Amino acid sequence: MADDYLVRIGKLIRDARQHRGWTQTQLADALATSQSAVNRIERGNQNISLEMIARIGEALDSEIVSLGYAGPMHLRVVGGRRLSGAIDVKTSKNACVALLCGSLLNKGRTVLRRVARIEEVFRLLEVLNSIGVRTRWINDGVDLEIVPPAELDMEAIDAEAARRTRSIIMFLGPLLHRMDSFRLPYAGGCDLGTRTIEPHMIALRRFGLDIAATEGLYHAQVDRSISPGRPIVLTERGDTVTENALLAAARHDGATVIRNASSNYMVQDLCFFLEALGVRVDGIGTTTLTVHGVPSIDVDVDYSPSEDPVEAMSLIAAAVVTESQLTIRRVPIEFLEIELAVLEEMGLDHDRSAEYSADNGRTRLVDLTVRPSKLEAPIDKIHPMPFPGLNIDNVPFFAAIAAVAQGKTLIHDWVYDNRAIYLTDLNRLGGRLQLLDPHRVLVEGPTRWRAAEMMCPPALRPAVVVLLAMMAAEGTSVLRNVYVINRGYEDLAERLNSVGAQIEIFRDI
Repeated sequence: MADDYLVRIGKLIRDARQHRGWTQTQLADALATSQSAVNRIERGNQNISLEMIARIGEALDSEIVSLGYAGPMHLRVVGGRRLSGAIDVKTSKNACVALLCGSLLNKGRTVLRRVARIEEVFRLLEVLNSIGVRTRWINDGVDLEIVPPAELDMEAIDAEAARRTRSIIMFLGPLLHRMDSFRLPYAGGCDLGTRTIEPHMIALRRFGLDIAATEGLYHAQVDRSISPGRPIVLTERGDTVTENALLAAARHDGATVIRNASSNYMVQDLCFFLEALGVRVDGIGTTTLTVHGVPSIDVDVDYSPSEDPVEAMSLIAAAVVTESQLTIRRVPIEFLEIELAVLEEMGLDHDRSAEYSADNGRTRLVDLTVRPSKLEAPIDKIHPMPFPGLNIDNVPFFAAIAAVAQGKTLIHDWVYDNRAIYLTDLNRLGGRLQLLDPHRVLVEGPTRWRAAEMMCPPALRPAVVVLLAMMAAEGTSVLRNVYVINRGYEDLAERLNSVGAQIEIFRDI
């Protein structure tokens, strides 16, 4: 292997390690080698086999190279271009994964319309297929058909795919109705710091589920004599926690009251889907849900998840940072009203169409046109709150937006342990972001963006924020190893190119 390739591979490994927050010693321990060997590898001074590269990639949860198919995907971005025209918002990533988990409740055939073709969905499909669920793309690959087996083969579960998605945690709710004991691999997904599953356990224990975690697996036992005799109060108003409680309640015979429930977009979509399965849910859109469970569900159901408000926010931010006029169609407005109110106060010039219904018949959509605007930093800090507050996943986009506004903006990302840290990657592109602590970033604008080559942050939304800044920067930037973006966005580069961006996908190993 040529010396220049060793140096390039070493740099990729070093960047991936640093993004993971590991020392050379920690990586060496994971590989059962020495710190000095890792140091030589990162400096390009040691021959390294493809097998070792793959082991390092697995340890760092980063596709440095993958055996058996082409290497990791990178993006080459020619920035400084204005966007124009119109772009449609795709269906919700988070709703689609919840509905895939929810399909396990049904003995009949489930068809989900316009499912997002993203890596997170592909990983869940790999898991479902491994335990015996038949899935196939129909209607030219637009829709997804799901047919469960009579019995699930949990012993055959694809553990590698399961560990690459945190959504696997939502198998617990449906599976407790199908078997008395089972095992699930630990949940993975974005590197957003330590997130306990205890809120899930507190809710699901009320349905007789007991979990012991050992050797990388959740060992689940179900006691059928236990059922919720009083309202379930969630200790965290989390989206996946609420969804797991809903999935458990859906086949519990009787009425289950869930309090402190999330009323966010993916939870509402799951409620609408449960209603299509014949489960009545009272209080949709509020923090108290009453689920009238059905012990057995065997229906053929056809459901259309709504559009993704976080993708819509991504596209709004793309228009803002590139100073473009862009129409974003099919925006789920009820889940972006706070964000747009903040942007209006900052000076955003935009207008919106009359409201119309999504394909699920329930969610309100608009077409939104954003124009070049002179923005001022907001007086108050930007911080997330449970719906109907500013969406937790939309906070990172305000880092890029604040960077083009006049003045200083405080962003307080209190939910995740270290996501705010990744936002400081914008400094490598000319940003002026000061990390005050692991949760707070002070952003000073306006910014004169500059091109750079860098590793993709391991968290989905900060990764897209970096891409948007590259689109605004004059010159050519390179964003390496964009698997994390593909986890949550379908064909994002190609779709941005359709409205004037210049982004090339390439692989170099």
